[in-house]
Amino acid sequence: FLLTRNAMDPHSDAQDVPRCDLCETAIVHNYCDFCHVNLCTSCIGKHISDGYDKHKIVPFQERRSTLIYPKCGIHQNKTCELQCKDCNISVCSTCTASNRHKGHNFVEVTEVYNEKKEIIKKDTKELENLFSPTYEEIARDLEKQLANLDGGYEKLTTTLSKQGEQWHRDIDFVINKMKSEIDEIKVKHRDILRKHLDEIKQIQSLIKQTFLALRKIEKSTDISSTNEYSSKIREFRKFPPKVQVTLPTFIPKPIDRKQLYSWYGQITPLSISTKENELSLNQPNTSARDLLDKPEHVATIQTGYLNLCSVSCLNEDKIWASGTAKDINCFNIKGVLLQTVKTAFGMIPHDIAIDSDGNLLYAFWTVSIVKNGQTEVLVTMQGWAPSNLCVTSTGDILVTVFSDDGTQSKVVRYSGSSEKQSIQYDRDGKPLYSGNARTKYITENRNQDICVADFEAGAVVVVNKDGELRWRYSGHPSVTKNKPFKPRGITRDSQRHILTTDLYNNCIHILNQDGQFLRYIDNCDLQDPFGLCVDDNDNLFVCECTKGNVKKIKYLR
Repeated sequence: FLLTRNAMDPHSDAQDVPRCDLCETAIVHNYCDFCHVNLCTSCIGKHISDGYDKHKIVPFQERRSTLIYPKCGIHQNKTCELQCKDCNISVCSTCTASNRHKGHNFVEVTEVYNEKKEIIKKDTKELENLFSPTYEEIARDLEKQLANLDGGYEKLTTTLSKQGEQWHRDIDFVINKMKSEIDEIKVKHRDILRKHLDEIKQIQSLIKQTFLALRKIEKSTDISSTNEYSSKIREFRKFPPKVQVTLPTFIPKPIDRKQLYSWYGQITPLSISTKENELSLNQPNTSARDLLDKPEHVATIQTGYLNLCSVSCLNEDKIWASGTAKDINCFNIKGVLLQTVKTAFGMIPHDIAIDSDGNLLYAFWTVSIVKNGQTEVLVTMQGWAPSNLCVTSTGDILVTVFSDDGTQSKVVRYSGSSEKQSIQYDRDGKPLYSGNARTKYITENRNQDICVADFEAGAVVVVNKDGELRWRYSGHPSVTKNKPFKPRGITRDSQRHILTTDLYNNCIHILNQDGQFLRYIDNCDLQDPFGLCVDDNDNLFVCECTKGNVKKIKYLR
């Protein structure tokens, strides 16, 4: 194989030594880090003869060590060495002085490059060491189930056939028993007929004897025998009853096949159980990320809402936002409007959420989902109305609801349109949530805890997946945060942190999964923080209610 390959490939010899891409014969000594071309010493001059000043010739051992800066799309012959944090685009030095970027914050693109490289390195490690082996294990398990499929169904049909054989034996037993009963009835029938026949024959014999005696007397002239005759005709006039014994009949019962099917047995339906993978519930140490000492405001999206209430996204490519308006809008990180959804009947949505497929859900008097541009009502309620909602890791929908009279609140879990769980009281029968129609944003943590920001109660209320109270958080003592703690939005990240907005103190509280305060985010000039969410990459997006802005904040290393 090696000889065949070498004969066809001029870039390889017996030791597979790299060859020059230009002459294809000489051994490579250098490399153009801009064009990604192997070069021998003799071909360097030829390669750079086009006069293009971007060629970067380095020793072959140092290849791919030169960073290639993007060209500015506005100013020709300029390279972008800076990144605009507000617009999240690469810019050149001339761009920074333009009105478009006036007052914006900039960082070197190499800083962003190095951060992304670390993320890529981490993601690569996770893919190689965690995701790939886990999915291989899942695939092996499914292949094993497929391999055992025929054998399992063969056992099932064998059991079914054995039941049929038993039924045949039982039916034969019943038939034979009935045949024996018929034979017994037949014997009784014969005995009855024979008894009556014997009685009739006795009478017949007496008649014959009497007839012969009469014939004799009739021919006789003897006075004595004639005068002594006593008539027996009266005895014979009383005929015996005619015996008619009816044959027994078999009355077959109609066969009800449905009932027969139920009597025969039952085939249970397929039971599909989905066990939560340890991968999502218990994040490995390799994924651990620390909080930044100083969170960074990365970008701002101007939504145009007068009162911005909710934000939801899976990544920064599609960021959905809603407020006190009939439209729900989708933006990218640059603030470009991508899509608008008009709510049913022109209602103002209470809250929005995005499922794992990227479909939009919103709540008003019902819970609706938007798929492929079509709106479908998922949940309708009687006596209750939805307030806020979220989508769980298993695809269920958690909804905080309030009674029509505004005196009760609870959390309801839905699977599609079906109610699966209702959470309202603690073990002592006391309400878990304040009884009113005020907003109660909700999220599910990675450990499946259900977390509610109860604005009126001034508390974050957390129950486990079974609805049992785990803890309450009522704020953290602070000299500078002296206004009442009134949580609005709530979300979680990959590290099981819980983040909630503190509306009146213009900050965000970060808690661990057990309700312990970790730190504030209070350095990003937040004003009236309301709804918030964390995307799949742990980027934080926060609504500034009165400004109508969504701010992207980096708070994890």
